[in-house]
Order: sequence, then structure tokens, then C-alpha cells
Amino acid sequence: MAQILDDIIKKTKEDLEKRKVDYPLEWLGRSLAYNPFAPKDVKTALKSTKENPYRIIAEIKKASPSKGLIRKDFDPMVIGQAYEKGGADSLSILTEPHFFKGDKEYLGMVRRYTSIPLLRKDFIVDKYQIIEALAFGADYLLLIAKALTRKELKELINYTRHLGMEALVEIHDKKDLTKAISSGADIIGINHRNLETFEMDMQLSEKLIPLIPKNKIIVAESGIKDHEMVKELSRVGADAFLVGEHFMRQDDITKAVKDLKYGKE
Repeated sequence: MAQILDDIIKKTKEDLEKRKVDYPLEWLGRSLAYNPFAPKDVKTALKSTKENPYRIIAEIKKASPSKGLIRKDFDPMVIGQAYEKGGADSLSILTEPHFFKGDKEYLGMVRRYTSIPLLRKDFIVDKYQIIEALAFGADYLLLIAKALTRKELKELINYTRHLGMEALVEIHDKKDLTKAISSGADIIGINHRNLETFEMDMQLSEKLIPLIPKNKIIVAESGIKDHEMVKELSRVGADAFLVGEHFMRQDDITKAVKDLKYGKE
């Protein structure tokens, strides 16, 4: 497993121990009673239809371990609104603070100003983070198959559903896919970026999609830059497309979403 992934998980677990002391589970649980946001219908938002064949999950992402700072003028609320205006079907919000410069607070901020489902994108290893995701305004969350045992993955998926949310289970190879399916994943994300080398394999979706049961929602992730790529990935069976860095580097985010989803006019 990737050294970088190991480092992120280690730091995540250290942070978690501190947060559990500062904000005990009971306190977090009580805060849910005042939560004005019921989780939205994620599956309908992500499932490809004839009317809306290319579902876009637009990512709010300030930095990454491999690229460093991606966007200087970073305002999550402005970005979220621009994405929705461009036709995004969902928003992915990075909440990991050390390597991606994310923040849990972004979820609540963006939730107030947008109406589409929000994904908490983080390195989730504990039920505490799932309650956190709900308390801060997420509708679904990312679970990385490579970072969890089969037993852990299954438990976290079940607990996510128990709270009324959904899980996007990210895979990188056949082994991950087997783990995701046996754990009961309904939404499967295929990440074209290798977590060990950071190299891209844009053929990965084509290799893995035929092995995925028909009733699953499939999300293609990483390296997606234009409408032709979206069309090609849709042809092999992808429902939705998670795009972050490409959008974050554009001056006109709204136009970038429109161009990717509908093609340039």
C-alpha cells in the first residue's frame, strides 16, 4: 500500500483521538438533533439517465499531496455555487486538513448555498467520522477499499446506511473491487490514479466495469478533462464523473462544468 496513503491514515487516526476527547461521541450525537439537513437522495443524483447521461461530481479541492496548492483564490461557497450553476449533479468536498488543506466546516458552508448532494471526501476509518459527516451536512461519504479490511469496509458501509447516508466506495484494482462487492457497496468509484505511484491508467474503467454487477452505480474518478473522455467512459458503463483538479484550475468554473458535461458549443 502506498506510503502516502499510510501517512495520511496515520495522521487521520492521530487527529481522531484528539477530536474524540474534545468532542465526545455523545456530544456529536446530540448535535444531530439540531441538524436541519436530512440526507438527500444520492443514488438518483448519480444514476445515468437518457435525459441526463453524464452525471458530474464537481470537487472542491484546494491542494493535493502530488500537486501542492491547486487553487489560490479558494472560496468553497463561491466555487460550490458556480459548480451548481454549471450543471453539476453533486459536489465532492475535501475535508482532510493536512495533505489536501480541507476542512469539515466547508460542508456546512456549502450546504447552505447549494441544493445538490454533498460528498465528504476524506480518509474515513471510524464510525465517529461518519457521524461527523452527517452532523456537518454531508449526504454521502468516501470509503477507500485499499485503506480498510473487508470487515471494516462492510461495517462502515452498514453504519453509513443506518444513519441515512450513502457510501461511495473507491477502488483501484480487481482486489479492491472484490472487497467492495462483497462488502455490499452500491456506488463504486474507479480511481484512475495509482495511489502508490500517482500514475494514471485511463483504461482502468474499461478493465474493471465489465466485472461490476449491473445494478451498481459506477463513478469514474481522476484524469477526466474533456467531454470526449466523459462520452467514452459513459460508453463503457460509467454513470458519473468525479472531476476536481481540472475544474479547480479554470478561471470560469461554471463554463468548465458546462463544457465537460454538454460539450463545447
